[in-house]
Amino acid sequence: MSPVASPETVAPVSPDLGYDLRRQRLREQYLAIPRDQPVRLAKRTSNLFRPRAAAEGPGLDVAAFDGVLSVDRERMTADVQGMTTYEQLVDATLAHGLMPLVVPQLRSITIGGAVTGLGIESASFRNGLPHESVLELELMSGDGRIVIARPRGEHSELFQGFPNSYGTLGYALRLKIELEPVRPYVRLRHLRFEHADACFEAVSEITAARSWRGERVDFLDGVAFAPRAHHLTVGTMVDEAPYTADYSDREIYYLSIPRLGEDYLTIHDYLWRWDTDWFWCSGAFGLKRPGVRRLWPKRWKRSDVYWKLIALARRLRIPERTDRIRGRPGREAVIQDVEIPLDRSAEFLEFYWREVGMAPVWICPLRLREGSAPWTLYEMDPDGTYVNFGFWGMVERRPGERDGDRNRLIERTVGELGGRKSLYSTSFYEREEFRALYGGEAYERLRSAYDPQARLLGLFEKCVEGS
Repeated sequence: MSPVASPETVAPVSPDLGYDLRRQRLREQYLAIPRDQPVRLAKRTSNLFRPRAAAEGPGLDVAAFDGVLSVDRERMTADVQGMTTYEQLVDATLAHGLMPLVVPQLRSITIGGAVTGLGIESASFRNGLPHESVLELELMSGDGRIVIARPRGEHSELFQGFPNSYGTLGYALRLKIELEPVRPYVRLRHLRFEHADACFEAVSEITAARSWRGERVDFLDGVAFAPRAHHLTVGTMVDEAPYTADYSDREIYYLSIPRLGEDYLTIHDYLWRWDTDWFWCSGAFGLKRPGVRRLWPKRWKRSDVYWKLIALARRLRIPERTDRIRGRPGREAVIQDVEIPLDRSAEFLEFYWREVGMAPVWICPLRLREGSAPWTLYEMDPDGTYVNFGFWGMVERRPGERDGDRNRLIERTVGELGGRKSLYSTSFYEREEFRALYGGEAYERLRSAYDPQARLLGLFEKCVEGS
């Protein structure tokens, strides 16, 4: 038997090589990793918030697989490498008067990450989720094959099972995606509702008609600031604007929502309106204070910068040390996105204010696209409307509570309401419950077919056990 090459002896994947050569070098690098060592991506950034084991062994260098390969303006499609960030993708497509059908909120999210881990934004009420605009997916599977998967054909089951697999079936190298035309500006209308029922009735009306009070709606999301302060923001792309606001530096977008009835942004600034302050999480670094905000460089007002600071604080256990110094009983990180059926959404919010209570809460309606494929690992009612609730922060533990109890309560309640939760953050499911929710036998068949030697971590091990 010939010796297995060391990954260090395999030529690195250089961005200067053509795509075919980069793909070949990556496969060689993958096959050179000893079979008894775990395979991991050597990524410089991440948008995951669940615990992960310390990295051991060589990482798979995928850094060269970023950048847009081509944009077809006539067919409104793009060929994109898996590690391309949405910031890169948006810059490339806006130059042609086009944009991806759904652009997740944070600049550093990669298109491969959004497809294998799901993504959502304010176009999701009409365009679904990012993976639904994928026409072709080229990936390296767990057994080292290069596979091209499409909605129909030999690898269609893998195509349908890749979303929500979180890299446990393989790594996206290239994706062909649909695009849509844009206009230069977005007119925003901020609608206030005292009661949650009225807010979600408006969501139902807008998602059905794709309009509000006679005006087309291209984007729809919202914020619940308190139990009696719900705001929906309806966005319409327009050709002209009387002015444009700037929330990329001194001003804070989410604070404008309850203050203004109408606003205008460029399409570029609209797509990144949440990134500058990581929604509202930049407040943890004092950026709501004018003095701090003035001194904080604009180039550092980005979600990926905040994420690195949070990761450093977690490694140094700063929250725990701060709680001990202040005599607090301890806090639990509650960082979750959940999808709830529209007709149970008011019920979820009532539970949320009672049991969690962090404010604000992001609200983002979504529907699967008409005729969408059945997505094996994240099944949703193709005829139903859902509401994504995003809430991110720390809650004080109640007497007798263990760390994780509040997240467990959220998981149980989401299930009781017929909802589902994203897996980018902490999960506490038991194995059989997780199996029933996220693919079950279908996932196991895919793993047997594309990673029979289990070189990649399984979905439960990666997303719950944090291996």
